[in-house]
Amino acid sequence: MISTPLLKLVYDRRHKANAKKEATIELRVTYNYNQIYINAGMRVLPKHWHNDTVVNCLDAPQMNKTLWNLVAKVREIISEMVEEGNIDISDIPNRLRRKASASLRFCDYIAQRATVRKYGKTTDSQQRYDRFYKFFKDWGQINDFAEITEANVIAFDEHLNKTGMKPYSKWNNYHRFLNSFIIDAINDDYLRRNPYKTVRIDKQKTNGGLGKHLTTEEFRRVRDIDLPTESLDRVRDLFVFQTYTCLSYTDLASFNVKDITEIKGMKVYIGRRAKTKQTFTVPLLTPALGILHKYRNKLPIISNVKYNEYLKVLALHANIDKPLSSHWARHTGASLLLNEGADMKIVSKICGHSSTRMTEQVYAKLFDETVVDAISAINDKF
Repeated sequence: MISTPLLKLVYDRRHKANAKKEATIELRVTYNYNQIYINAGMRVLPKHWHNDTVVNCLDAPQMNKTLWNLVAKVREIISEMVEEGNIDISDIPNRLRRKASASLRFCDYIAQRATVRKYGKTTDSQQRYDRFYKFFKDWGQINDFAEITEANVIAFDEHLNKTGMKPYSKWNNYHRFLNSFIIDAINDDYLRRNPYKTVRIDKQKTNGGLGKHLTTEEFRRVRDIDLPTESLDRVRDLFVFQTYTCLSYTDLASFNVKDITEIKGMKVYIGRRAKTKQTFTVPLLTPALGILHKYRNKLPIISNVKYNEYLKVLALHANIDKPLSSHWARHTGASLLLNEGADMKIVSKICGHSSTRMTEQVYAKLFDETVVDAISAINDKF
């Protein structure tokens, strides 16, 4: 018989991890031939786990602190059970939850879970979590778990409506994050119900990209306009290069001429999307090569926030009444290629999509002039 429970941090209990696949860290509690496992709420790669410690990653100190706190809390609960004269390890998770819910607020819970959710994500994805948290905390209407109600989710949606955001942006950048944290809280037994199951939020998933492009004439205006400052000129060149390559901002920022190869006499940029890890193949058009040559193969990259601010000014100079942003370049490039007759599969490969269905849903919007040209050709035959 064991007098007191034994504690041990366990990694990858189910032996599913590999070099590219993370596994869960758990705390095993053993007492009188019985065992329970308490999820530590974090997943890491095998290379980041050594001697019961998270190693070789930026978040290691915070993650280890969380693990040590978990061990300390379980030891505290065991001490309480010893004093009570009844050690029941199956009740440890319940006691942990009761202790946590007594002091933990939902906003603090989001901050804790965001640390785990951001782990291993791209810089852009991590920043989206940070933007959501700041916006949600500044709103301030939901602070405690008891305030996760249908009425407050509706109030959050109405608050988002006041910003003028479209349904897709509201869901993708705000509701989706809140929903994920609510699901985490339910899994951790802080909540019982998810109000998103009863409140209908318009997602418009299939229409997210439609309309976020410039027409051929608008793009030419941006490309050819004389601008008053060198800063705007550099931003315009970035936007034009991004349009001709269909790169996302993250992939544009990591552009490296060393990844350019030559295939059948044409310069081709080959890489892997930071967001989805899908490969892309971008034949570099002459105007794109011209911009590279202008900047001696080093693009004048600035932060995405500054880039988008300058693009709004650029749109004003080009007399374009659209909320231009970096992602519009990717949409515009794909739309221009499709309207010039490029095959859907080719555009999908250039964009680094996992399937042509995504390309068709997001980018395959025919310009009015494309429709007219096609019917005119048929009309001539008649």
